[in-house]
This record gives sequence, C-alpha cells and structure tokens, in this order.
Amino acid sequence: MKKAVCILSGGMDSAVAAYIAKKEGYEIVAVHFNYGQRTEKRELQAFRDIAASLEAKTYEIDLPFFKQIGASALTDESLAVPTDGIKPGIPITYVPFRNGIFLSIAAAIAEKEGAEAIFIGVVEEDSSGYPDCRESFIQAMQRAINLGTKDATNLVIKTPLIHLKKEDIVALGAKLGVPLELTWSCYRFEDAACGVCDSCRLRLKGFEKAGLKDKIPYKTTSAS
Repeated sequence: MKKAVCILSGGMDSAVAAYIAKKEGYEIVAVHFNYGQRTEKRELQAFRDIAASLEAKTYEIDLPFFKQIGASALTDESLAVPTDGIKPGIPITYVPFRNGIFLSIAAAIAEKEGAEAIFIGVVEEDSSGYPDCRESFIQAMQRAINLGTKDATNLVIKTPLIHLKKEDIVALGAKLGVPLELTWSCYRFEDAACGVCDSCRLRLKGFEKAGLKDKIPYKTTSAS
C-alpha cells in the first residue's frame, strides 16, 4: 500500500489534508511537532485524537530550539498574540521558516518509511499571510528535497487546500467525515478557544460561511 507522511498540527487544515490523503488510498504516517508553542499540550492532544481516527502510525518530534530563536508570539510569551483583527502583511505569529523545517524533517521520515508523498495543510489564499504557505515556496522545497534525497525517494509534496477558502475547507472536512470537533486552532488558550486571535477568527468565519456550527468551546465568538 502506498504511504504518505502527513504533517498534522492538530489544527483543522492539516486534519482535512490528512483525510484527503486517506481517501486517495494512502497509508498515513502522521507527524507532529512540539516546538514550544503556547498551546503545545492542547495541539498534541488534538494530534493524537486525529491520528487515532486515521489509524495512523505516528511520530512526535520535539523541536525546542524554536523558543530559543523566538521572534514569534507563538513561541515568545513576551510578545502578545494580536486579537484586534487580521491585518495586512506578515503577522507577529509567523514562526520563522517553520514549514521549511517541518518539511525537511517530514522528508527524512518519508525516506525512512518509503513514502511517496508528503501532505501539508497550507492555505495561501485565505490564511494569515505566512510566507512559508506560498505555493512557490512549497514547489521550491519539493525540488530541494528531491535533490537532497536518494534517487529512489522521489517525493511529491501535496497541498490539497492551498487555493481554498476557509469555508470550503470546513465544508470539505464535513463531507469527508473529519472530526473537526477534535481539532484545535487557537493561538492563545488550551481550555477554550479565545475567539479573537487570527486563527480563531478565520476558523469561526469559515464555519459561519459554510453554514455549520463549530463544536469546540470558545471564550467568545465575537470575531467580526
């Protein structure tokens, strides 16, 4: 059976991408990264729940150096996570080159596992403006990975959500039977989602436009 390594954060987008991989007939190898993010424990719980629903083999990788690097409100608690609405430009929640590092490690796991593909739930058109979610970046990483691995490896990086709107992702997740209630998107809290960080706002708007109810707990759902 063909294999795919799925980078699974515990969030909604990566969960939907992994379910797409499953539907395409891949055996799933799910990889999660603990990198000192504010909601690390809650994201890990979400990852384990989603991976179990996929009956996936799992890797949990610790990357403590992200906190040492800092420069992001997700890994440096002296920096505030914005709660006043999504602004143009690259936000302070961007973690420097995070997806590049994640993809590099996923490629090493894929080579070991004999996988054919890496799935990552990046979204370019309806995201927070992160540069490492751009399609051109993903294509460049695929070329670099295949130059730096065995000739027999020949990996394809699949980004099935990259041009979708958040409401389309919610609707697709519901159609595929993704347990969206197990996913976690909030940048700030682990008990109940804040409802006002960029990630919560995008998620709430996606559910609203899709005409569906988000079942995770929120402190507030005022994300206009």
